[in-house]
Amino acid sequence: MSSTGVRKTALVTGASSGIGLEIAELLALRGYDLFLVSNDEQGLKHATSRIQKTGITVFSHCMNLAEENAATNLYSFIKELDVDIEILVNNAGFFFFKESVQVDPEQAGRIINLHIRTVSELCILLGKEMKEKRRGYILNTSSIAAYKAFPGIAFYGATKAYIKSFSRSLRSELKVYGVHVTTLSPGATATNLYDGKGVNVELGRKLGVMMSARSVAKAGVRGLFRNRSNVVPGVLTKVMLGVAVLIPHGLIYRVVKRGGWLK
Repeated sequence: MSSTGVRKTALVTGASSGIGLEIAELLALRGYDLFLVSNDEQGLKHATSRIQKTGITVFSHCMNLAEENAATNLYSFIKELDVDIEILVNNAGFFFFKESVQVDPEQAGRIINLHIRTVSELCILLGKEMKEKRRGYILNTSSIAAYKAFPGIAFYGATKAYIKSFSRSLRSELKVYGVHVTTLSPGATATNLYDGKGVNVELGRKLGVMMSARSVAKAGVRGLFRNRSNVVPGVLTKVMLGVAVLIPHGLIYRVVKRGGWLK
């Protein structure tokens, strides 16, 4: 309970499956009530029912966070419920393989809204409250794609790079007020993010090049409560990241083009 008698709650976006759902379950194990947000109504109902079995209070709200003003609309809904958001987890995201000039402008706008505008505005609105209360945690999900520009995922990589840079600055600004900000930068993770993208997730897991969502979530939550600045889960992911940074862009383009990922 907080000093006002309102139970402390963790807000998790993209919480209907994958890393978001796993983070939500781990926070529930730590005794936090949950506010789950996703645009997947059926997945959200399943996640809510699954976590409620632990005895934790779960609020859920189905909405598309890629729409304009999504953050302010969500914040208004939160205020109506009078819950104390102790933890903000900005995890919702999507991506696509496509040459930049072939991307539909509306699709480009959605990924920019979701990864940049919504993340930023939720950090502003809830971060301000945390600053005033002198406590709180923010976990923003970026990606190792933020460290290196890859052809075919220009919008995903660039927006994730924004999250990484923004989170680092926000951390410096809020740490003196007792608010912890951590960036989670996973590599390839076995989730439905790759559905319809021609990626064999099961093979990736068997070969060890894809981590499970649970492992990534554990690393993120652990890093958050240890006040880590940035978390890159998995030894192999760290090695792959180090190698990728050294590979020339021209070589990466040729490999991606030969693989048939760019149209």
